Amino acid sequence: MKTASLTALITLLEKSTLTNWESHRKMAPAMRLQFTEDMIAKKKPRDAAVLVLLYPNKENEICILLTKRASYNGTHSGQISFPGGKKESQDKDLLETAIREAKEEIGIHPAKIKAIKALSKTYIPPSNFWVYPFLAYAEETPSFKNNYEVETILEIPLKELLETNNIFQKTITTSYMNDANVPCFKLNNEIVWGATAMILSELKDLILQPIK
Repeated sequence: MKTASLTALITLLEKSTLTNWESHRKMAPAMRLQFTEDMIAKKKPRDAAVLVLLYPNKENEICILLTKRASYNGTHSGQISFPGGKKESQDKDLLETAIREAKEEIGIHPAKIKAIKALSKTYIPPSNFWVYPFLAYAEETPSFKNNYEVETILEIPLKELLETNNIFQKTITTSYMNDANVPCFKLNNEIVWGATAMILSELKDLILQPIK
């Protein structure tokens, strides 16, 4: 998809209907499938937000911004994610959380970010967060400067996400699960799974769903 299509894509996404669990279920690990809404409520999750940013790269292709987390002694070490984090007391709302975190982690100036809509929230069992994704765009290629939390910034061409043959199963071992078979996207030669894949699944469905 070229930059000329960005305006049309934004219009399509503004009109699209959120698919919620219908999309999330396709990419949900078995651990996540075990949790009902009542079970989640009893755990009293904290709130976090992430930025799902669309923008044209230097070749004028529409891209999705992802990051590879730095290695650390924690739950999501080295995983592929969107820029984001937990809501802080100074944030007026969760959109502001997502934008602030994007600035802190990868240096995007808030003025360059234009919000489209909130996507469906998703629950992350290992860290006990409700994650609220906010879909946004930048009209030109952002200037990136990652901080200590981010090992690599990943520019994922949107056309890769929309392919039909990029979903498969992979055995994953982490600090909280061993040899778990999870659904994944393969994007830009990176394995994307968990909450990030669930959010991307909804974005993909929103783009491909027929307009009513």
